[in-house]
Formats: sequence, structure tokens, C-alpha cells
Amino acid sequence: MTHSFALHVPDAVLEPEPLDPAQIVSGTPEVTGKVVWESDDGRQMRGIWQITPGVVTDTEADELFVVVSGSATIEVEGGRTLTVGPGDLAVLREGERTTWTVHETLRKVYAINL
Repeated sequence: MTHSFALHVPDAVLEPEPLDPAQIVSGTPEVTGKVVWESDDGRQMRGIWQITPGVVTDTEADELFVVVSGSATIEVEGGRTLTVGPGDLAVLREGERTTWTVHETLRKVYAINL
């Protein structure tokens, strides 16, 4: 059983999460993150994720996130373009193909359901 906890997100130490070079459209973005909770079956995760400026593509899981710092524009293929910054909550759906243009290093907290 996981115990209750609190974590100051802006100061959390994150670990490198290498990007697949095929995802990088432009720039030299670097990703770091930290899973702070995972369900026993591995189908739910909560954590912190950060990316430095650049443009990357991704195929999304069901995710709800809140931006802590930084900013990005997220183009959802065949859908909306989301502009996110500090304090913004966003929802992405499983299977959506996205292009992230990160304007300034973005840090978010997330909840993912697989």
C-alpha cells in the first residue's frame, strides 16, 4: 500500500527519459520525469514530466495534466490546437497523435490511465 505524501513539484529531482530520435521534429529537446505513484497492475501512473524547448511528436495515452511552469502549443492531429502554460489543465486521449512545440521548458504533473 502506498502511503500519503506531499511533494514540492518545482524542486522535484527528475531522471532523464531519452526521446526516440524519430519523435524529434526540430531542436534538441530533452525529457526528464519521475513516476511518484503507480497502481499494482501498472495501468495507472501519477508523476512529473519536463521537456526543454523544441518540437516533438507523440502518440498519447489517456492523460490529465496540469502545467506547473513553461509553455507549449500542442497540435492534435485532426483536432484542436492547445496552448498551455502555468496553471492550465489539459486532457489528452489515448491514441491521439500530437505535435508539441515547447516554447519554454515545460514542467507538468500528470495522471495517466493505460
